[in-house]
Amino acid sequence: MRVLLDTHTFLWWTSGGSRISDRARGLIEDPEVEVLLSVASAWEISIKSARGRLQLPVPAERFVPDRLRRHRMSVLDVALPHALRAGALPEIHADPFDRMLVAQAQIEGLPILTADPAIARYEVETIW
Repeated sequence: MRVLLDTHTFLWWTSGGSRISDRARGLIEDPEVEVLLSVASAWEISIKSARGRLQLPVPAERFVPDRLRRHRMSVLDVALPHALRAGALPEIHADPFDRMLVAQAQIEGLPILTADPAIARYEVETIW
């Protein structure tokens, strides 16, 4: 099984995981599950950190790769079909990063580990 983390899920997990649901925690900890972080989430983290809207212990360009290695997570690149699908999604969510995650999840057949109820309104499996 493969799962895609929402940006907040990645940040909560890498800061100790206390805000993660038991169900999501079980999947992230399961060695049989491939846990993915989208390049779009890395981009979102970098932008928010640079604008002072997200405090990280080290710069984003060190934080994200370090946490991916430390937690044995994989990267999901953004491909042309993902970008085109994100633009064609219904206007449920205005956040372009979340729209990209939904598009990636739809195309790749992945559930998203997210606490965001707006994402669940799309035709995508969410787990929390």
